[in-house]
Amino acid sequence: MTRVDVLVFDGVDDLDVVAPYEVLDLAKRMGAGISAAVVALDGDGVTTQGGLRLGTTAKWAPDGATVLLVPGGGYAAKDGAGVHAELRSGALPEALRAAIRPDQVFASVCTGAFLLAAAGLVSGRPCTTHHRAAADLERAGGRYRAERVVDDGDLVTSGGITSGLDLGLHLVERFAGAEYATSVAKALEYERRTA
Repeated sequence: MTRVDVLVFDGVDDLDVVAPYEVLDLAKRMGAGISAAVVALDGDGVTTQGGLRLGTTAKWAPDGATVLLVPGGGYAAKDGAGVHAELRSGALPEALRAAIRPDQVFASVCTGAFLLAAAGLVSGRPCTTHHRAAADLERAGGRYRAERVVDDGDLVTSGGITSGLDLGLHLVERFAGAEYATSVAKALEYERRTA
């Protein structure tokens, strides 16, 4: 069973979490051998950028996850909850750094790439984020590509917000096959995009 843990934090973007989670959960219900969980470092729920209270579905246990998926959120506002607050705290990047192991895959949606960068995971590697943060990602050490999903083996990043759907479908295809990804996209009435 492939397990994808979506790591949430206060100020996370709602769709960055829900889009890939919905794709992965639907794949599970179709029998794809994939499961998804929403986790937080402290195990508690979080408040999203949109003000929704989001609970967790599992405890933070990165050694049991095949993929650690980090959403973005709140990047445009430098203060308040969101990616910048997590960067200042350092706890989430440190937890990601501690989770590195040979078979661990790290993924991000949108500005979640900056949390992976702070953990030392994007340096010199092809990756993507929201197009408005592309220059910042390059300053953080990544080699920005203007694509919806960039797969560099143990690092899989996706662009802004709705590209989380494409990331979820990419992970389904990678771990369960193209037929499942096609079936999920059809059920969601979503046309996959690459650019």
